[in-house]
Amino acid sequence: MKRALTYSFLLFYLALTAGPFVWLGLTSLKPSQEIFLSPFGWPRDPGLDNYFTAWTVGRFGAYFGNSISITLLTVLATVALSAPAAYALARFGFPGVRAISFFFLSGLMIPIQLAVVPLFFQMKWLGLLNSRGGLFLVYLATSLPFAIFLLVGFFRSLPESLREAAILDGASEWTAFWKVVFPLARPGVATVAIITFLGVWNEYLVAFTLLSGEGGDSVRTLPLGLANLTIVGQFRTDFGMIFAGVVIVMLPTLVAYVSLEKALTRGLTAGAVKE
Repeated sequence: MKRALTYSFLLFYLALTAGPFVWLGLTSLKPSQEIFLSPFGWPRDPGLDNYFTAWTVGRFGAYFGNSISITLLTVLATVALSAPAAYALARFGFPGVRAISFFFLSGLMIPIQLAVVPLFFQMKWLGLLNSRGGLFLVYLATSLPFAIFLLVGFFRSLPESLREAAILDGASEWTAFWKVVFPLARPGVATVAIITFLGVWNEYLVAFTLLSGEGGDSVRTLPLGLANLTIVGQFRTDFGMIFAGVVIVMLPTLVAYVSLEKALTRGLTAGAVKE
C-alpha cells in the first residue's frame, strides 16, 4: 500500500509537471482556428506549418543563430575565466585574496534590474549598443561572480595532495591545474555551464534594453523574437505560430538540461562538504 501510494503521488506530480509541456507540443501542431475550437484535443491534422511560419516569417532562424552564438560564447568564456580564478582564490594565499573574493561576491548582491540603466549608458558611451559584442560582455560580467563563487567551494573540496604530487613530478602550476585538477572539477564545471546556459538563453530584460535601437533587429535573440511575433502578425495574434516559437525556445534548454542533469546534481553538492 505504501509503495502504491508513493507511485500514485509520483505519477500525479509527473502529470502536473510534464502535462503542460506535452500540451504545448501538441498545440503547436494545430492551426490557430483549431486551438480555439479544441484547445485540449488531439490535433486533427498535425503539421509543421506553424514552425515553418515562425522560422521564416517570424525570423526565428536568424534569432536562433544569434542566441546560439551568444550563449555558447558566454558559456565557454565563463568557464575559461572562472575556473582559473576560482582555483587561485581557493588554493593560494596571497595579499588581497579576501578582498578579491568579496569583490566577486559583491556581483551577486546587485540585481541586474538595478544595473540596466547604467549599463545602457555605458554601452552607449562605448559604442556597443545593438551589437552582439556588447551583449556578450554584459552576460559574461553577470555570469562570472556566481561561477567563481560556486567553483571556489568545489576546488576547496578536492584533495590538495593531487596538486602537490603533480608539482613534485615536475609539472608547473598551470599544467597541474589543467591536467590534474580541472578534469576532477567536471561536475562543478558542468554545473556552471548549464546554469550559465539557462540564464543567458532565457534572458530578456538586458537584451531588450541593449538591442532595441536602430540596427538591433539583426542581432535580436530568441526571447526578443518571441515577443516580436505579435508585431510580425500585424498585431493579430497567431497563436499557432506563438506556440511553435515557445517550443523552439524551450527545446535547447531541455536538451541541455537532460544531457548534463547528472553532472549538475553532482556538482551542486560536491563542494558543499569538505572531508
